[in-house]
Amino acid sequence: MKFSTKIKVLRAEHNLSQEDLANKVNVRRETITHLENCKYMPSLKLAYDISKVFNKQIEEVFFFDE
Repeated sequence: MKFSTKIKVLRAEHNLSQEDLANKVNVRRETITHLENCKYMPSLKLAYDISKVFNKQIEEVFFFDE
């Protein structure tokens, strides 16, 4: 299974830069970059915070491809 995320798509839909999203969830922009490139798996708290920014369930933002 491969970890995947829809952060990049959701950011585009909400007109948010990586920096904007990072500021909203109190992380560095590089963290958002690593998440979008699936090089970092977020903590439950960070996944929750990012999901809430987009008004989505965690499973709608973060998932595993088979």
